[in-house]
Amino acid sequence: MTMRSNRVGEQMKKELSDIISRKLKDPRIGFVTVTDVEVTGDLQQATVYISVLGDDAAKEQTLLGLSKSKGFIRSEIGQRIRLRKTPELSFEFDTSVAYGNRIDSLLRDIKEPKDEQ
Repeated sequence: MTMRSNRVGEQMKKELSDIISRKLKDPRIGFVTVTDVEVTGDLQQATVYISVLGDDAAKEQTLLGLSKSKGFIRSEIGQRIRLRKTPELSFEFDTSVAYGNRIDSLLRDIKEPKDEQ
C-alpha cells in the first residue's frame, strides 16, 4: 500500500468505528472492534478487519448484519471523507488477536514450572 492508501485506511478505521458503534441500529450487530482497514492502491476496494465479542453464532450474525448494511456504511464514509470514489467495503474477521492469545498461553505454559512427582 502507498502512503496515501495508508492514510485513507487509518481515517476509514476511525470513521467506521464511529459509524458502527453509533449509527447502526441492527440488533444482529454485537460489540464490534475495527482492528484494521486495508485499502488497495487505487482506493477502489477496502478490506475491513473486525473482531467481535461473543461466540461463533454471534460472530456470524454480526458479519451478516454488517454485510447487509454495507450501502449505508459506504454512504456515511462518503459523506465524512472527501474522496472521488468511496471504496467498496468487504468485512473479514481478524484472527490475529486469537493467534496472539494462543501464542501467549503457550509461552505461559512453557514458563510455568511443572510439578514433577
